[in-house]
Amino acid sequence: MRFMVIVKATPESDKEAALPDPELLLEMGKYNEELGKAGILLAAEGLQPTSKGARVKFSGKSCTVTDGPFTEAKELIAGFSILQVKSLEEAIEWVKRAPNCCPGGEGEVEVRQVFEMEDFAPLLTEEQIQHKVRARAGLPNQTANK
Repeated sequence: MRFMVIVKATPESDKEAALPDPELLLEMGKYNEELGKAGILLAAEGLQPTSKGARVKFSGKSCTVTDGPFTEAKELIAGFSILQVKSLEEAIEWVKRAPNCCPGGEGEVEVRQVFEMEDFAPLLTEEQIQHKVRARAGLPNQTANK
């Protein structure tokens, strides 16, 4: 099972020049090494502030683009990782070992399971599932379903 670990942003972490403390970067590096050695880390990235991003809102067949920054920090993501583990409980245990990277020590991390092609078995034929698995495997930096 794959799980996305979503690190929520704070008003401080979403500031234009907000870079993590160098000591925190070392701690996160050690933690990510531990995840890598355990063979469960598939991806881990921090995100630039929303001032360097945009939102695309769809309404029927049209869409509207809004440039950042965005004001509602509780809805923002500062970074993410993708872990391949056996259960939600195992993902949570790994997340609890992470250094607290939230400015001021207060923050939130969300853990969500990633859909696997097998989850769509009631809707797709085996041939369609295998086609999608092969297509995903051909994408750069993608891990095929296991």
